[in-house]
Amino acid sequence: MILTGLFITGIVYAQEKKAEKPMKNPIVEMNTNHGNIYLEVFEKETPIHARNFLDKADAGKYDSLTFHRIVPNFVIQGGDPTGTGMGDMGSDRLADEKSPFPQVRGTIAMARSAAGASNCQFYINLKDNTPLDQQGFSSFAKVIQGMDVVDKIAKVQTGQKDRPLEPVVMIKLQRVEKIPAAAEKAAPAKESSGQK
Repeated sequence: MILTGLFITGIVYAQEKKAEKPMKNPIVEMNTNHGNIYLEVFEKETPIHARNFLDKADAGKYDSLTFHRIVPNFVIQGGDPTGTGMGDMGSDRLADEKSPFPQVRGTIAMARSAAGASNCQFYINLKDNTPLDQQGFSSFAKVIQGMDVVDKIAKVQTGQKDRPLEPVVMIKLQRVEKIPAAAEKAAPAKESSGQK
């Protein structure tokens, strides 16, 4: 009788576990000197680029770096340890990776040069930039809260080579379990018609 009860309990527990939602993608809080931006990182869909970004965020390698390139109605770009657009974090380049998410407003991808995908520099799309999908760029994350902060950053005054005249600093990047309630009350990022 006891064994039968335990067996049935085990089956019910296993079915409940099976019915649970699949694990969500990680959320990263990017604290900037203009406000907080929350990102969903597509760890399952783009494991190479997502893992690279998460590993660097977890290690604090993006903390205190800047958005060194701001091009209104295109992108804001950061993650260069030199702040010049010429730096990297090692000599390796990331392997190309096809993303199921198109380059639309609010998505994030690693910058590229003729040598391939950067191992640290990334950008946030300010508008739909789907032609980039055919050029090897891969969306590995998207802004899920704080697009108003991204838009505020996009309006800062810039000088030569699209560099901000005043530093736009990523103070700290860290994983969070959920978006804090105060941030959730802010207007959510508007999704493009092409964004999932």
